[in-house]
Amino acid sequence: MKKFFKRVFTISSIKICIGIIFLGITAYLVGIPFMDLMELKTIDLRFISRGNLTPGDEIVLAVIDDKSIEKEGKWPWPRAKLANLIEKLSEDGARVIGLDIGFLEPDKNNTLRTIRRLQDHIKALGIENQELSKHLRKSEATADNDRLLADAIKRSHARVVLGYFFHMSGENLEHIDQETVRQKLKNISKATYHIARYASQEAQNIPIYTALMPQSNIPKIASATPYAGYFNVFPDRDGAIRWLPMVIQCEGRLFAPLSVQIVRAYLGSPPLSVKIAEYGIEHLKVGRLTVPTTEDGRLIINYRGGTNTFPHISVSDILQQNVPPETFRDKIVVIGATATGIYDQRVTPFSSVYPGLEIHANVIDNILHQQFIHRPNWADLFDIAAIALLGLSVGIVLTRLKPVPEVLATVALFLAYLWLCRYLFIHWGTLLNITYPLAVLIAIYANITMFKYATEERQKRWIRNAFSYYLTPSVVNEIVKQPDKLKLGGEKKELSVLFSDIRGFTVISEGLTPDQLVFFMNIYLTAMTDVIFKYNALLDKYIGDGIMAVFGAPVDQPDHAERACRTALGMLEALKGLRARWDSQKVPHIDIRVGINTGSMVVGNMGSDLRFDYTVMGDSVNLGSRLEAASKIYGTNIIISEFTYARVSSLFTCRGLGLVRVKGKSKSVKIYELIGEGDVPQNMVDLIGQFTRGLEEYKKQEWDKAIRFFSNALKIMPKDAPSLFYSKRCKTLKANPPGDDWDGVYNMTSK
Repeated sequence: MKKFFKRVFTISSIKICIGIIFLGITAYLVGIPFMDLMELKTIDLRFISRGNLTPGDEIVLAVIDDKSIEKEGKWPWPRAKLANLIEKLSEDGARVIGLDIGFLEPDKNNTLRTIRRLQDHIKALGIENQELSKHLRKSEATADNDRLLADAIKRSHARVVLGYFFHMSGENLEHIDQETVRQKLKNISKATYHIARYASQEAQNIPIYTALMPQSNIPKIASATPYAGYFNVFPDRDGAIRWLPMVIQCEGRLFAPLSVQIVRAYLGSPPLSVKIAEYGIEHLKVGRLTVPTTEDGRLIINYRGGTNTFPHISVSDILQQNVPPETFRDKIVVIGATATGIYDQRVTPFSSVYPGLEIHANVIDNILHQQFIHRPNWADLFDIAAIALLGLSVGIVLTRLKPVPEVLATVALFLAYLWLCRYLFIHWGTLLNITYPLAVLIAIYANITMFKYATEERQKRWIRNAFSYYLTPSVVNEIVKQPDKLKLGGEKKELSVLFSDIRGFTVISEGLTPDQLVFFMNIYLTAMTDVIFKYNALLDKYIGDGIMAVFGAPVDQPDHAERACRTALGMLEALKGLRARWDSQKVPHIDIRVGINTGSMVVGNMGSDLRFDYTVMGDSVNLGSRLEAASKIYGTNIIISEFTYARVSSLFTCRGLGLVRVKGKSKSVKIYELIGEGDVPQNMVDLIGQFTRGLEEYKKQEWDKAIRFFSNALKIMPKDAPSLFYSKRCKTLKANPPGDDWDGVYNMTSK
């Protein structure tokens, strides 16, 4: 029995493993929001466990910090001040100046507006004074901060890269017309990828981040430099920035971000190119430098560390010339805000308060040094394989080891996979999924452990209560409710009884070893018993390979005949499943016979004071047994008596098989083949029609007509055993006529 429970546990464990692995792979492919969120957190943990990395020395951040606000005044500053900043950086030798600041509207300069109002007033008064007009024009030029900034950008020895952003949705854009969109696009016309290679026509239709309209810098400033890039970033569902969109499409053109444009300017303006395949964006290039992206064009930002990983220099120190000469020589200087309240605070794997301009600095450093975090093309296959292998591994561990070693082995598998993913992340920049494989591992461990505990408890209960298995749960429950039932004796009730047997079992058993025979019978009887218990029948006894079941006792069941018929059909259905399972194991093909009768019988405890059994007795029981034997003669699976048929004819499809007189009885009984519940296929309906007409002619001793109808039935179903039986019997009776007093009854000569 211990081996039996172990076999059950092993088979069930395999089923649990396969089921959970299937669910895990399905969840991975579909995407579960909670699991995907957890995976994002594992990315953060990988960054944190890796620690800070030293970035290259090409990038310096000129920050508008709290110190700058205190010394230079409230933000926003007049653009003349930023023009002065650009001039000083240019004079110090900066190679590229990137502005994480948008100049999206004209500078609100009160002095300029005052001068222009004065000019308009003088003109209205008709006053003509060349000196005054010249002075006002000169004052206007020096007061036009937008012009001063544009001129500073044009004069700069450093390449200046402007920033702007895209409107990704139509919110608050109802008033915008197409002409405005066209003008905005014109302002960033040089900010596109220069070369877009499509692998095929289908590749031109892949989904890419698409914007409705750019919010570009004002034309006066936008035209001062050929370099501009968007600074849009899209946070994950938890608000953290882990990816940067490297391509945004607007009006059919592909645009590059601020970081890419800064790298291009730093490398001497090589072309920007993007290669697009049918599955998505394959890669981007800045000159000869390749930038790997996801299929939708996102780059996983390989953060070098937390805030201040890159050098921060206060803008006020630069303006006040408190910075050592040539601090910015050949550097990329990114200008942006870090002062409290004026900068865009971002959440990153390293910090919940992170300046936006430092995100761009990280991307620039990634591209220049070609140090990326990426998901290779084979990552999805690896993740699916990891789900399957980890699941199977822990399943094997749990079926072979004892509790303590299995816990240690499971923890070892868990940690080993974590270590592998961390190692590939840190040393190869490869991002693999952690959450789904480990979730499957944990789920399998938890489920199999619980199942193992339940199986062991069931085994212990079986050992303690082995003899209780001689009684069905329904009998036990009834006896608990009414202890008087333990007394000897019974009562007469109308019940239904079912007998089943394996056809040709003797021949089958001769071909099996004793161990094989026991194992075979255990599986068969278990399957059949499950069906019997499904309909709350009383499993009266096993008789070798035979089964006897009673319906309607000890608990009253008004529909006992229907339950018996459904049980018989269910046993045939269960047998189909066993056959499919046994075919691969080369177990002989088996079939069963079932007989059902309904009638009055005595039910109760039969036996002696020392040993008794709850069972049924009577002629109706014997008839049920004889009907099971009759199935052998007619070649059917299920035969029911006319008494059962009277109760179930409106629910089940049956075929009349004629009259039979069982051995030991003088009275004949009409029998039926139980075919199915409800409607049956049309060919079966046609078969029953031909057979029934043949049976009618048979009773009239019209042998030729009967043979013709039975032949018609065989054309519909060539192996129909009852048609073959009656066709052969008609030929025999035709050769040996039974006489005028013949009643058409078939007399059974054996039990």
